[in-house]
Amino acid sequence: QPPAFGFLFDVDGVLVRGSQVVPAARQAFQRLADSRGRLRVPVVFLTNAGNCLRSAKAQELSQALGLQVSPEQVILSHSPLRLFSQFHQKCMLVAGQGPVEENAQKLGFKHVVTIEALRKAYPLLDMVDQSRRPKELPPPTTGFPTVEGVILFGEPVRWETSLQLIIDILLSNGNPGAELQDIPYPHLPVLACNMDLLWMAEAKMPRFGHGTFLLCLESIYKKVTGRELKYEALIGKPSSVTYRYAEYLIKQQAEEQGWKSPIRRLYAVGDNPMSDIYGANLYNNYLKSAHQNQVQAGVKRSPQAASPQTEDHLELRKGYNNSVESCKSILVCTGVYRRNVDVPSNTEECTTETVFHGHRDFCFDPSLVEASYIVQDVNDAVQLAFKKENWS
Repeated sequence: QPPAFGFLFDVDGVLVRGSQVVPAARQAFQRLADSRGRLRVPVVFLTNAGNCLRSAKAQELSQALGLQVSPEQVILSHSPLRLFSQFHQKCMLVAGQGPVEENAQKLGFKHVVTIEALRKAYPLLDMVDQSRRPKELPPPTTGFPTVEGVILFGEPVRWETSLQLIIDILLSNGNPGAELQDIPYPHLPVLACNMDLLWMAEAKMPRFGHGTFLLCLESIYKKVTGRELKYEALIGKPSSVTYRYAEYLIKQQAEEQGWKSPIRRLYAVGDNPMSDIYGANLYNNYLKSAHQNQVQAGVKRSPQAASPQTEDHLELRKGYNNSVESCKSILVCTGVYRRNVDVPSNTEECTTETVFHGHRDFCFDPSLVEASYIVQDVNDAVQLAFKKENWS
């Protein structure tokens, strides 16, 4: 029978830990695939990683899981930026690491400059590392384009350089060579991908994520100007626009496979309560109130932070039918979330974390970090969903 459900899998802490595959991941995908290695249900890999190309992440997952993963099954933190066409013709400063220029171009951005290009054009801006300070006064910069917006792809390598130059761009309205007059406010548009404060690699303790970098940027901007840094959009989990895009790709897969039954339910499997579980639950609330333009739950400041923008704004394909009814969150214990005791069968017995690791623009709602189900690993998560769906 054709499936009426699909999976959204987080990657780090669920399928892999750094370069190491979680053993349960291969078992899970042996269940999900048929004898010829083809998936029997639609699957999207939903990761907040963003320092690579979709094709590279798909290849990495193919090797890790032992089956063919296509780039169309992968959503990186920045993938929904292809829907923000109103910025594609603007000159955008891009920050992060990995192939940031190529990523931006593949997403549709026509004019991008990197932090490194900006630093070379204005060598007097980067002054923290004394070994990189110019020995002589450089000639005035000419011909460098005016920056019209900022894209934050992920955590950079030299935080002090990126923090300084991004603040410079915002304070100067995109002309960091000019003398500072009045501080412009509102400032240039800022699009940020990946809000994870922490993530799990091979180390025993979680590592700083892009959310930690954003926290630094927001704090510095407010300290310098006395005003709040505002985002045009926050993208990646737990933002609902990312889940909206994932739902669209799940339905595309089902159509390409010729499965006639509409997809009714999504199962989002993750290891991070603040990112994966909060995002899935927030999207579940959106599905419940799909006829409203904005989701009220989870929004503190900017409505773009937590609610999907309207369909025409996001340019999602026409003919979309709103068949999905729910997005259930399944929390695994192989990553950020760890329990030293046996996993409780009753989720309500689980104590909600009291320290809020979420982004500033998402208010803390205990119900949003409470998973629909808690299991040991991703193989158990797949078995649970199969049982709920009465799927052999």
